[in-house]
Amino acid sequence: MMNYLWVGMVILACITACITGRTEALAASVTDGAGQAVTLCISLAGIMGLWSGVLELMQESGLCKRITAILCPVLKRLFRRAAEDSKTMERIAANVTANLLGVSNAATPIGLQAVDRLYSLYGRKGAPDEVLQFVILNTTSIQLIPTTVAAVRASLGAAQPFDIMPAVWGASIFSVITGLAAAKLFARFGPKETI
Repeated sequence: MMNYLWVGMVILACITACITGRTEALAASVTDGAGQAVTLCISLAGIMGLWSGVLELMQESGLCKRITAILCPVLKRLFRRAAEDSKTMERIAANVTANLLGVSNAATPIGLQAVDRLYSLYGRKGAPDEVLQFVILNTTSIQLIPTTVAAVRASLGAAQPFDIMPAVWGASIFSVITGLAAAKLFARFGPKETI
């Protein structure tokens, strides 16, 4: 679906540029935009590498297991069936930890492993409520350290790229609560799962 949207926007931009006679501006913006995209990717690579390395060190040192122990009482209430499987809970907690640190790129592979484990618990049928709750938790995620946003702000010249932290905390906590509450509410109206 996203491919169709991107292609549609490119075609619409080309048609609009031809109709308005601004093809030179379109060509200049394409070249300039491509250069800015490469610059942004290079500036983000450093901060992503740093925090991905920090997450790897946390896993190797056992700190992730300690964080898992702290998060487990809350996560077990959300993921009752998964609470029986320690490896699934470890992956869910590691994903939450990565999101807390604002390293969504490092959280993605761990999240995919967690979803795979959740599906294996449910026999890979349909979309179980716990899988949907995990997707919501991963998508809305509370971020203590918004590293990606701060890196983008720093690359664009922000004097204090981390000054947005209180706003990020409030917005992310509100989005997690709202998303999980909506999932619980809509789960009541859906078909009951049979295991």
